[in-house]
Amino acid sequence: MAKNWIAGATKNKGALHRNLGVPEGQKIPAKKLAAAAKKPGKVGKEARLAKTLKKMK
Repeated sequence: MAKNWIAGATKNKGALHRNLGVPEGQKIPAKKLAAAAKKPGKVGKEARLAKTLKKMK
């Protein structure tokens, strides 16, 4: 596994906020994030990654 895979996966800062209509600087509500994670394509992929990164300390 690549050493800095998170840096490569999060290049487009704020894209998930823009796609979900949540202003940057505010937290994305858990229900909205869970619903987005079920979507196909780029938005779903970003939401699933956000859920995974949220679990990491």
